[in-house]
Amino acid sequence: MSTWGGPVDVTLTGGRVVTPEGVLDRGWVAVRDGRITAVGRDSPPEGPTTDVGGGWVVPGFVDIHCHGGGGEAFTSADPERVRKAAAAHLQHGTTTMLASLVSRPVPELADQVSALAELVEDGVVAGIHLEGPFLSAARCGAHDPAILRPPERSAVDALLKAGRGTVRMVTVAPELEHSVDAIARLVDNGVLAAIGHTDATAAQIRPAVDAGASVATHLFNGMRPLHHREPGPIGALLDDDRVTVELICDLVHLHPTTVRLAARHAGADRTVLVTDAIAAAGAGDGVYDVGGLEVRVVDGVPTLAGGAALAGSTLTMDAAFRNAVVACGLDVVEAVRATATRPARLLGLADRTGELRAGLAADLVVLDADLRPQEVMSKGSWVKD
Repeated sequence: MSTWGGPVDVTLTGGRVVTPEGVLDRGWVAVRDGRITAVGRDSPPEGPTTDVGGGWVVPGFVDIHCHGGGGEAFTSADPERVRKAAAAHLQHGTTTMLASLVSRPVPELADQVSALAELVEDGVVAGIHLEGPFLSAARCGAHDPAILRPPERSAVDALLKAGRGTVRMVTVAPELEHSVDAIARLVDNGVLAAIGHTDATAAQIRPAVDAGASVATHLFNGMRPLHHREPGPIGALLDDDRVTVELICDLVHLHPTTVRLAARHAGADRTVLVTDAIAAAGAGDGVYDVGGLEVRVVDGVPTLAGGAALAGSTLTMDAAFRNAVVACGLDVVEAVRATATRPARLLGLADRTGELRAGLAADLVVLDADLRPQEVMSKGSWVKD
């Protein structure tokens, strides 16, 4: 799959266009030279037009937590395999994404980061997310507990050096030794510090957020459960206005009511939907390797072989969007903010993508009445198989 024919000059008409101000019925989006030049309703500007037949026109999705797709993982040293993984999600409307890596020994992880850095520089992915190895063994999920370690400065610096400025987010369990210092160091280097895979108490969360942690990695999953006398990381992170919360909206990791409650409490400025997808996304059931661990995918649900622990997802962002609206009760505008606007802002890309407004890249998705993708545009070019 690739973009087809290069950037087009066209005005998409006859759609329900979701803008930062709301929904424009009978709306249009003018695209020229790879960028959005104007957005409006009723009479479009002169020039070639394409009628989208009443479909929804939304910004291209932005996924800040994804490990792979199309049968390939971002851990591969082969750039073509990484491109295939990114392309699998592009087909489903994800026009911007971070490449997430799972826990490995620091030298091996540094090699993976170095290889991915070149693809960030080429624009295949927007940056790198390290989900480990600075995680709690008590809440390791699909991470090899033998590899997990505290975030000593030498380890953090080695990974940042390997990334050459392309590491955009690192997940840390704040109860580990050196964690608060590591979070502060990450933030000082322009990296998002996320809290996840943690058995911390609520009291242990506060110093991490005070140090600059601003993201909750897949809230609820891989965390000490919420308790009415010990809110733990879930309560502390959800209730802190400084923290953006990731939600895996595949209806497996989280019940629809849980998604709705979290999204309503956090609000549009703090809610991000993510896939946490592994290589199996778009590739079907089977046996996969995730960070050296065997994962079996049955009926689209990945679990560690021999157990019931979830090991990522097979979710794509269009399905997350659809689930949020149809099953969880968010409206389309809220879903757009959670799948595009807020994650783009979090990554510092609000001046490039995440909304349908003049001056931004022409990254957009045309959805039908059932919220299924009909067309995807990336930087003004149509995406085709």
